[in-house]
Amino acid sequence: MDVYKLIEKFNISSEREEYGLIHETVEKGIYFKGTNLWILIFAIVIACVGLNVNSTAVIIGAMLISPLMGPILGMGYSLATYDFKLFRKALANFGFAVGASLATSTLYFLLTPLSEAHSELLARTQPNIYDVIIAMVGGLAGIVAVSSKQKGNVIPGAAIATALMPPLCTAGYGLSTANWSYFFGAFYLFTINTVFIAAATLVTVRFLKYPIWHQTEEGLKQRANMWVSIIVTITMIPSIYFGYVLVKRERFKQEATRFIKNETYIEGDYLLKSDIDPLQKTIHLIYGGKLIPEPAKKKLQQKLKNYALMDAKISVQQGFSFADANNDLLELTQQQAEINRLRSELSLNLKRQDSVQQRSRLAQQLLSELKPMFPEVQACATAEQVFYNDSLKVQRYHSLTLQSSDIKKTLASKERIATWFRHRLQQDSIRVYIERTFM
Repeated sequence: MDVYKLIEKFNISSEREEYGLIHETVEKGIYFKGTNLWILIFAIVIACVGLNVNSTAVIIGAMLISPLMGPILGMGYSLATYDFKLFRKALANFGFAVGASLATSTLYFLLTPLSEAHSELLARTQPNIYDVIIAMVGGLAGIVAVSSKQKGNVIPGAAIATALMPPLCTAGYGLSTANWSYFFGAFYLFTINTVFIAAATLVTVRFLKYPIWHQTEEGLKQRANMWVSIIVTITMIPSIYFGYVLVKRERFKQEATRFIKNETYIEGDYLLKSDIDPLQKTIHLIYGGKLIPEPAKKKLQQKLKNYALMDAKISVQQGFSFADANNDLLELTQQQAEINRLRSELSLNLKRQDSVQQRSRLAQQLLSELKPMFPEVQACATAEQVFYNDSLKVQRYHSLTLQSSDIKKTLASKERIATWFRHRLQQDSIRVYIERTFM
């Protein structure tokens, strides 16, 4: 394949849409009223719910239906062609869309009972230079898609990649919770996306030599280009710093991970847990085993010199030691013995209580069975009795005490009652006592 054929592979002129249709498409996309406005509000609510419940799929769905790319492409296109009237329309509609989005997201987060900031929301609060690259390339893809006859699904894909909706919703969360670091971080990310999508559109339109529809003074063109350069530069500078901080943190994590893997062995101890804090430049180590002496801790700190961790600190904590474990085991054994004693005592008391209750129920049953046979019996009681004689010999009896309204009649039936009581309890050792009923 020769050079000319290779260059032709990258040529998009043959697939370019007519300039008039491109201009009309861009102009239609900048307006926010009626359908477009309601779609924007619905998309904002969906994105807020996605951030609220930490659902990536819901957030992607919101970005797919979001119409926010329209006015941003319109601003870049109008600046590239020096159509300042169209630029003012695009800017006004963009400002209205941002205001409506912030109002909707703030209202949602004021009303929702879920207030925790999940990972999807936190990811939109710390922009850096990589977000600039994504926005720039996403803007290039968006304007190339608008310019092409084969548009496909590039614009929705660019909207997802550049993530316009989630930062606005996160900014609304910051407003609703008065968390200004979240608000400014998220709104800065949204500003990066807006500025660099528009800048990519401007560069592409100039590179493809789109026609300039309106004659403009040369001085006005120069001022416009100057302001574009200033805004792009001001927007980019903080992101470079944040990108530098991100790279430093990632390198710290990599070096700390390598250090933990190679250098944290202490004889007689086991590393239970490690944690890396790149913000504080601290490595937290938690060990289990014997007590770690101070020299061993200092030796760990000195080993940091062999890695790119000169400014780092090591925090060594004892999760548990064998000495503590022995003391804890003894204390636990004593506590378990006391628990068993109390459990046994409780069981004995419950048995006694059950015995009293059972005797009460037995007396009630016996009375109900005796009354039909001996109507003069008015009340009865039963108990287990223990008799001791002079030789301390123990004899156990089950006693039945009856109260009768006709004691002579009941005494005459005492033998029958005793026989019945013996068969009823299936016990040979019984005693029957009869008393007069006292009114």
